[in-house]
Amino acid sequence: MAMTMEIREDDWMVCCGSSDFAKLMVKASPFNSLEAAIESARDIWFNQVNVAAWLEAFAAHPQIGKSPSPSSNSDFARRSVTEQSTAFATTSASALEELTEWNAVYRERFGFIFIICASGRTHAEMLAELKGRYANRPIVELEIAAKEQMKITELRMAKLFSEKAKGVSQTESTKSQEDRLRIIGGHLNVAEAPKRSRPPITTHVLDVSRGAPAVGVEVHLEVWNGTTNSPSFGHGGRGDWSMVGTSATDKDGRSGPLMDLVEALKPGTYRISFNTGKYCPGGFFPYVTIAFEVTESQKWEHFHVPLLLSPFSFTTYRGS
Repeated sequence: MAMTMEIREDDWMVCCGSSDFAKLMVKASPFNSLEAAIESARDIWFNQVNVAAWLEAFAAHPQIGKSPSPSSNSDFARRSVTEQSTAFATTSASALEELTEWNAVYRERFGFIFIICASGRTHAEMLAELKGRYANRPIVELEIAAKEQMKITELRMAKLFSEKAKGVSQTESTKSQEDRLRIIGGHLNVAEAPKRSRPPITTHVLDVSRGAPAVGVEVHLEVWNGTTNSPSFGHGGRGDWSMVGTSATDKDGRSGPLMDLVEALKPGTYRISFNTGKYCPGGFFPYVTIAFEVTESQKWEHFHVPLLLSPFSFTTYRGS
């Protein structure tokens, strides 16, 4: 059932704490379901906003086990305290002191506070998680913190939709609702693949050492055209790869179009290469290449393959 409700930028700020995220959620509205909103939120959080937006959201949280400061986003921070309240209801003063000490060394190492989805977790579990994650490389920990923030955001979105739905007037009978759902279901069953609004393969580059988008990184997208279905490990034949498109990252770290706006992506093996040596001459990597496979069943999907880069390490993941 489609929901008609007004969700303002302030509401999205309480869910996430990032102003860029909140603005983009308003732009993407309206949503006909919580699931649709969460799908859009994940795309915005992982593929559209930059590291600065992640850090803004992290900074909006009070430190685990602490009360929010007077200058904080009060509604957002109060929600954080409420979510943590069960875990710390019976925590001793000495245990809180240990947590405070670990929070301090964590922040000194990574530059932001420890982020964890506290719902359903005990104080001991969160402290153990903090100690375990302290050993991570900064580039890895940044991504983990962003994923934990997304979990928090999704829980708050569910609460927001529940609260908003209570204010929506229910004027139709159960019978009419069931009829409408059957009609919608019929449309879904015969619907064609959704029209794309962007090329099926995209990327962006984040410079984790600077906490900012990597601007001006040259990017190449190629597809495997060898005699075998896919390249084998250690295959060095450059002639078996065909160039699909080239671009460079903009001020937000996003590359321009690397391929045409096609509906069905040709199945096969693709690789994206980044000229990291030119971007970071003193770094360890002259270039970075990421190869991935698109199967027949995935040809309607979107593949966002970002690079999180520092001079001596990098990581990647499949976005949407």
